[in-house]
Amino acid sequence: MIDSGSVGHADRVHADRVQVCDQRLDQDVLVSGEECARLLAGVFDAEDLPARAMASITFVDADVIAELARTHLGHTGPTDVLSFPIDGRGPVVRDEPWVVGDLVLCPEVAAAQAADHAGDLDSEVALLVVHGGLHLCGWDHASPEQQSAMWARERRVLDSLGVHLSADPWTDPQPSGSGDREDRR
Repeated sequence: MIDSGSVGHADRVHADRVQVCDQRLDQDVLVSGEECARLLAGVFDAEDLPARAMASITFVDADVIAELARTHLGHTGPTDVLSFPIDGRGPVVRDEPWVVGDLVLCPEVAAAQAADHAGDLDSEVALLVVHGGLHLCGWDHASPEQQSAMWARERRVLDSLGVHLSADPWTDPQPSGSGDREDRR
């Protein structure tokens, strides 16, 4: 992905649905806010959410996401992506904005795990946006059955968006000591 920062002029449809903010102090890992917005909007389309459904993606440093993970999940250390659903999938008032939720993504963590997970940074970030977007839409992976269903949905959504990951994070063996994908969420 070639740029960092917020969504550009070329993609106003996604910018209307997905606000991207880069709050990192260290922006050494380059990610495309525009591509992330396209992917999250694509998740909403795949899940048949109305066009008025909106969300945000915020890029943060490892220390910030570690604090969020500790505060909200009781986890120690940084994670790759966190999803914060807001309005949920319940009844909404017709024609009013619908804030589905917020994604918080750490490009530094994504870069560190990419080679052993989805293969490269672009693939890893795409997977994380789709994974987090599905969480915003009510998907979970708390049980083996839910995990299987969610991972199958990730594959279908990524395919429908024209994203082909460099590696298969659902079946490729993980290196010794890295834990499985479930532990990374």
